[in-house]
Formats: sequence, structure tokens, C-alpha cells
Amino acid sequence: MNLRLRKLIGMIVMISFVVIYALVAMALAQSRPVLEAHDFVKGLFYVVAGLAWVLPVMPLIKWMEGR
Repeated sequence: MNLRLRKLIGMIVMISFVVIYALVAMALAQSRPVLEAHDFVKGLFYVVAGLAWVLPVMPLIKWMEGR
């Protein structure tokens, strides 16, 4: 598979994943335990939820690069 096709497929998968991940993270942010939590816990949730999508996407990015 050539590099151009890998990048196209990878971008489609990555965008789809990020959209679904964002919807799930927003739903979790509106759940009762998060809404009733202390401000520090809310902030920690938002930091973790905002950065956690990177870990599952890293193997896809490496595959897109051809490694």
C-alpha cells in the first residue's frame, strides 16, 4: 500500500475516532458524578479526557507514516 493511500485511510479513521471520542467525552462530562464533583476533580477529568485520545491514535499515526 502506498504512503498516500495510507494517509488517506488513516485520516478518515482518525477523524471518525476523534468525533466519536468527543461525543462520548461530552456525554461523560454531563453525567451526574462529574457534575456533582469538586472543581479540582472536574478539572482533572477535563485534562485527562482532553489528552486521552492521543494514546489510541499513536499506533495509527505510526502506521500512516509507513513504519
